[in-house]
Amino acid sequence: MSIPKLISVPFIVLFLFSSQLVQSKILLPSVFSDNMVLQQKTNAAIWGKATAGKAVKITVSWNKINYGAIADAGGNWKIKVATPAYGGPYSITISDGELLVLNNVLIGDVWICSGQSNMEMPLAGWGKILNSEEEIAEAKYPNIRLLQAEHVTSNFPLNDAKVANGGWQECSPKYIAEFSSTAYFFAREIYEKTKIPIGLIHTSWGGTVAEAWTSAETLKKMADFSAAVDKIQKSATGTSTVSYEEKVQNWIKITTEKDSGYQAGEAKWALTETTGWKNMTLPTMWEDAGLRDFDGIVWFTKKFILPENWKTKEVKLNLGPIDDNDITFVNGTKVGETVGYNVGRTYSVPANLLKAGENTITVRVFDSGGGGGIYGDAKELGLTNNTTEKISLTGDWKYKIGLDFKNIEAKPYEENGPNRPTVLYNALIHPYQQFSIKGAIWYQGEANADRAYQYRELFPAMIKDWRQKWAQGDFPFYFVQLANFMQVDNTPAESAWAELREAQQKTLALPNTGMATIIDIGDAKDIHPKNKQEVGRRLALIALAKTYGQKINYSGPVYQSSKVDGKQMLLTFGNSQNGLKTADGEAPTGFAIAGADKKFYWAKASIKGNQLIVSSDQVANPVAVRYAWGNNPVCNLVSNDGLPASPFRTDIWQGVTFGKK
Repeated sequence: MSIPKLISVPFIVLFLFSSQLVQSKILLPSVFSDNMVLQQKTNAAIWGKATAGKAVKITVSWNKINYGAIADAGGNWKIKVATPAYGGPYSITISDGELLVLNNVLIGDVWICSGQSNMEMPLAGWGKILNSEEEIAEAKYPNIRLLQAEHVTSNFPLNDAKVANGGWQECSPKYIAEFSSTAYFFAREIYEKTKIPIGLIHTSWGGTVAEAWTSAETLKKMADFSAAVDKIQKSATGTSTVSYEEKVQNWIKITTEKDSGYQAGEAKWALTETTGWKNMTLPTMWEDAGLRDFDGIVWFTKKFILPENWKTKEVKLNLGPIDDNDITFVNGTKVGETVGYNVGRTYSVPANLLKAGENTITVRVFDSGGGGGIYGDAKELGLTNNTTEKISLTGDWKYKIGLDFKNIEAKPYEENGPNRPTVLYNALIHPYQQFSIKGAIWYQGEANADRAYQYRELFPAMIKDWRQKWAQGDFPFYFVQLANFMQVDNTPAESAWAELREAQQKTLALPNTGMATIIDIGDAKDIHPKNKQEVGRRLALIALAKTYGQKINYSGPVYQSSKVDGKQMLLTFGNSQNGLKTADGEAPTGFAIAGADKKFYWAKASIKGNQLIVSSDQVANPVAVRYAWGNNPVCNLVSNDGLPASPFRTDIWQGVTFGKK
């Protein structure tokens, strides 16, 4: 799946503080504005620029203390103000002789919300979560405040971030629609349970890797990233005579030249004999249909019968979304071409291209990374006419690989793109690290799944990095474990996603961390699960229990230990004081068992108190058990209040992502 291009901001602009009042000499970073939230019960920093040598004074409406500082030779000043317990609204007055007033300020808890597209996923727009229209209409929470960072990259740490909507805004239908749904539902649950005003600083970017969110100082200590960091820092002072766009176009030209479906620039496979082509049932992601970890070009073709009475009618070809790009032909003639993995395809087919009887549709699918294929709703895949008649194209298609990108040079490196070490930390995290916060929530990992063993070191390093830079100790850091996604395995299989989930689980060894397990609410065909209400709620349960001191459960059963008992294995669980149960009341599912040969078989499991007894007739001498170990496992072990057990394994056998960098 390619990352859609986003508007970039000229580098020099990023170093300028945004002014909250144009006429004022005082310039404040974008994190300060009307409607903001300051962290309660702390000494909160307020900083900015003024004329060098000027005295800057701050007064706040919640106490009678006068705060002051002198702007240094560079015009920089910083003042810390004592904040009370939550409340408001208040005002903050800043003066260097001219007044700048921040109004409607609340004192509460501020949370950083970051990660990739599942954190970015809005209530409306491309996200379209469950019950989106109702949720947006009901999002009237003036004591929840929203700050939306815009997408910017930088090779060096910036002092300010670019934000949307002029700064902080009250949570309302107008501003929540394009805001992070996970962050909103997290805040809503906490606010409804505590009545503490919540400030959300949302700074995420779809499809991005964890190393992009980590500082140069930390990554330089890691052998896998130190050279890349040096290159990025040096590239800021260098220039290239060939633009990134030109490099990509040259690379695409190479892919066309190497594509077996083209000869001398002509699409020979647009209409050809398909002897020797394989079958694939569409719609589906091709990773779920035998082309795992494949990036490249695949040609699909299917014959259909057109009734005589369709020849004179307007015909639309609906293919749904295709990941990434397509060129589509009918009877050998091109009828459409679209770029973008999340864009629906609907092409008009001229009447003169069609004939009564047998016709052929051919689709050339180009995928440069991640998932690929014709993957939309089966109901959409077909031909329609202006009388609402339909010819379904769901089912078997012929396919043939035109080009495996492993056989050509790699796609050009985007010198200003977001998937480079440090560049999102620099532009979207560093600007906030003087601003007092309560904690952080994080939803990411899909983009690092193929390097899950590396993530075991990288993810904890990133968390420790943020904590060191904020200098607030081990502030709460709560994250979401990857959901179930892709095709269900018929037999136990190795899985990069399972290994990434394991890396996330291991990160709980860090103090004051928590993980929301969502292995039960994913979607086989959508990497962006729509039930963000439950994702936010499960994150909030962790915060309510661990940060706000409420006596509630926030976790499913937790695997603790195992032992062999003849032909079976006994597994013991924590957080199971009231016993174990299954979500559907049926026998436990999702377990696989293996002997010393490391070959796993599906296993029978039964509950006995806080233990599970696992066995298989095919394994006489078991040594290892795995639970929910796969891309999209079918599993049902839960706590008494329905929270799922996290996937786990009892073995430490080398996984499929070991050594990948």
